[in-house]
Amino acid sequence: MRSRWNPPPRAVRRDAVLRLVVRTFSEVCLTAGTLIVLFVAYVLLWTGVKADRAMDGEMARMRDGWAAAPAAAPATPSPAREQAAYPAGRAFAEMYVPRFGPDWNKPVLEGTGTELLKKGLGHYAGTAPLGGTGNFSVAGHRRTYGDPFKDFPELRPGDAVILKDATTWYTYTVRSEPLRTLPTDVGVVDPVPRRSPFTGPGRYLTLTTCDPEWGHSHRLVVWAELTQTRTAAQGRPEGLPS
Repeated sequence: MRSRWNPPPRAVRRDAVLRLVVRTFSEVCLTAGTLIVLFVAYVLLWTGVKADRAMDGEMARMRDGWAAAPAAAPATPSPAREQAAYPAGRAFAEMYVPRFGPDWNKPVLEGTGTELLKKGLGHYAGTAPLGGTGNFSVAGHRRTYGDPFKDFPELRPGDAVILKDATTWYTYTVRSEPLRTLPTDVGVVDPVPRRSPFTGPGRYLTLTTCDPEWGHSHRLVVWAELTQTRTAAQGRPEGLPS
């Protein structure tokens, strides 16, 4: 008669296989969990580090170019200027949004390609030039790659969005709360943007970003209009930290 303390060989093998399966499953779960943690760290931290470095580099190159160029008079609106194009993929202006914090300052590059938006904000090619008649339209990431538009939903009518090129400061004043729409709603960047508070030609600014915060099924849109210009020699506009 077999003692209950000495299970049959078949039961021993079954227990060994079960332990092996449990151990293997645990190791797979641990490996998967580690990979997920590493991926989240990459998305949240490393892409931000890379984007900050890229943005700093774009800002430095742009400012060096301004400093090296012969002194020029501030650009005045003209038919030629309002048809001007910026070099694709190059930074040509910097943006400040006091609502996002005193140190918030990002380069604006020409184009909205995936790789380009890892280096700053992107100007929709074909929309109005900075300060020109029409709709100067800009896109930026909400999350990842530096989170430039993380606080986009906090924008409110009356907020300032300030841009600077080589010669001029441009202050746009927000006229709408963020609107949620679909990516296919391209009329939001029309010269007189559809669904905006504006009903006729003017000098407008459109900002767009993804929604929800960690997705891209929709877009958030804010509109502003040009309310002040001043030369670079006159210094920063009022309300912008020095």
